[in-house]
Amino acid sequence: MVEAVGNNLGRKPAQASADAGYCSELNLEALVARGIDGLVSHLDAPSIRPRQPGKVGGPLTQLIAKKIDDGGFETPYRCESKWVEPVFGQIKEARGFRQFVLRGIEKVRAEWAMICTAHNLLKLFTLAKAA
Repeated sequence: MVEAVGNNLGRKPAQASADAGYCSELNLEALVARGIDGLVSHLDAPSIRPRQPGKVGGPLTQLIAKKIDDGGFETPYRCESKWVEPVFGQIKEARGFRQFVLRGIEKVRAEWAMICTAHNLLKLFTLAKAA
């Protein structure tokens, strides 16, 4: 993924964040080798199960865990869950949208645009009602 970002932007990213599914010594070594500051969640990472009390994975995993934990609310990784994922959760759960009805890329794009518009209008309505 980091290589794809580099190819699309014409330069490598300075920093990358990822979920626990990407937390492995091999992935962290690849980030270090590329000179990228990695913020990869170490919590419940499959590569570090079963957990030993007081120890989290290998040396790079421990370093990442310390960096994220020491950063507290200032670390950029803390903001990751506040960006896009809640919107998809709200659309799936609160709006009940689980699958597209239409077929074909153009029709799906139009359907998605309508769903997003409805979601945004409902959010605005809720905010206006509260004010």
